[in-house]
Amino acid sequence: MTTLPRPATDLSAAEARRIALRAQGFLGAPDRRSGVRGILRHLGAVQLDTISVLARSHELIPYARLGAVGRGTVEAAYWKAGAQPPHAFEYWSHAACILPVEEWPHFAFRRRAYRGRPHWNHELPDGAYDQVVKQLRTQGPLTATELGGAKRTSEWWDWSGAKVAVERALMYGEVVCVERRGWKRVYDLAERAIPGALLHDGLDDAECLRRLVRLAGRSLGVGTRADLADYHRLKGDQVDAVIADSGLVPVTVEGWSKPAWADPEALAAPSRGRHRTTLLSPFDSLVWERARTERIFGFTHRLEAYVPKQKRVHGYFAMPVLAGGRLVGRVDPAREGRTLVARQITLEGPKAVPAVAQALVEAASWVDCTNVRVERVDAPELRERLTRELTRALA
Repeated sequence: MTTLPRPATDLSAAEARRIALRAQGFLGAPDRRSGVRGILRHLGAVQLDTISVLARSHELIPYARLGAVGRGTVEAAYWKAGAQPPHAFEYWSHAACILPVEEWPHFAFRRRAYRGRPHWNHELPDGAYDQVVKQLRTQGPLTATELGGAKRTSEWWDWSGAKVAVERALMYGEVVCVERRGWKRVYDLAERAIPGALLHDGLDDAECLRRLVRLAGRSLGVGTRADLADYHRLKGDQVDAVIADSGLVPVTVEGWSKPAWADPEALAAPSRGRHRTTLLSPFDSLVWERARTERIFGFTHRLEAYVPKQKRVHGYFAMPVLAGGRLVGRVDPAREGRTLVARQITLEGPKAVPAVAQALVEAASWVDCTNVRVERVDAPELRERLTRELTRALA
């Protein structure tokens, strides 16, 4: 049985929520000088996903914190082709994520685990691995299509031998995704894409895990063992093995049934400043873990994109609305020409109306829409008030 250290301090639920918001970049003025790259370094991971409604999730993450940053600026900050030195790489963390390039050495534990895994979902044809590495070496950065085809059939999961091989090489760390081109990964050899000082697997598993647990604590501000493990998809026993040496401080949080750890810098810094009002991607690291979102915000949210349409409650890509440090509603958006369409709006009471209107109008402006149309509001009695607020904000 593991003996836990005595908590260093007690936090109220409100204090924990403010610490989490500040750690995630939603409380206080953001550092605009560091821009999108600063957001990436601050969060430690930005999740990727194929769904694009207002924009893709990796674009929504900096937008939610910085406001209407140019979408081209976002792409260049992540994947500027030929950038020297490169500042990001794509790898498996919380899911498929963009990660700061300086963290390459700390994922050595995962690359080793992938290399030692005996079975895979896709069978690797003989010679395919060596062939794709040879092509990349001689021809430079290529997509899976350029390497010989991404799929064998039209089914999304039926990968070609070349696709299986290059994805395997990416997991092993021999290949890196250097940019996205029309959402296709562009692969190159890691020896060309990762700075030489970082291109090594010299750190042992314990050092890698200690760093990632520390980073998770910094990015979350305060979290339980499960929160810390989930951030980079570690196992609970991996967290247990290094938590005492991670630099995180044990704390208790009002209403939390599990022990927690906090970033000591977050405890020392006052959690004050202006709250951001914005739409959040369901894949935003503030809300990507449902149990934590419920514990901190009392807000239950589920991505319904993969739920049959007739069973959806809040909509295909319902985006939580953050305002005043609270989650005050949901918007399921779409775009029709230069109109942002709110297919469905769910409001957490009348006080949410101005914030939801503000978030909708700002998002519309960001994606170059000049109008907002509301199709359905879960509380019909609030529809007229919401329409007035939207009209005022648009004017």
